[in-house]
Amino acid sequence: MRNVQLVHAQHRPADAPRALRLLAHDLELAANVGTLFRLADALGVERLHLTGRTPAPPDARLRKAARSTDAHVPWERGDDPLAVVAALRAGGWRIVSLELTTASIDVRALPVAPGDRLCLVLGAEGAGVAQALLDASDATVHIPMRGRNSSMNVASAAAIALFELSRHLVG
Repeated sequence: MRNVQLVHAQHRPADAPRALRLLAHDLELAANVGTLFRLADALGVERLHLTGRTPAPPDARLRKAARSTDAHVPWERGDDPLAVVAALRAGGWRIVSLELTTASIDVRALPVAPGDRLCLVLGAEGAGVAQALLDASDATVHIPMRGRNSSMNVASAAAIALFELSRHLVG
């Protein structure tokens, strides 16, 4: 059989999203948020929670990066990320921040049990996840970095972490 690239019409999406959500707080760049929508679509993220200063649709720069996925990926806007965290926790979600901290663990080492529902928390491009959100998290994970820099673009980091977490979730 020849190895031939498929066209978009040949792609078959999954029946249902995974038990995975994303909370983006105080992101500044609409292009990063658009990329998060595209990642959410690609990896079966159930919903995006956009809080604080994070750009939200409608936004032309966001839509361009999202490649129109903002039209069908569920999302909601909120001012207070701690209120969103409290509501998620009350609904049985585990809150996992993506940040390099004194207590963070390798994202590959996060224990994920069958039936777990995870919400990955992302912070501002420069400042990272706010301390109040770190304090409210059930776990904090990081991506092992081999280079001299200790961070990467928030959308790139989200892609790695979401892919790793999604491997453990049913769906």
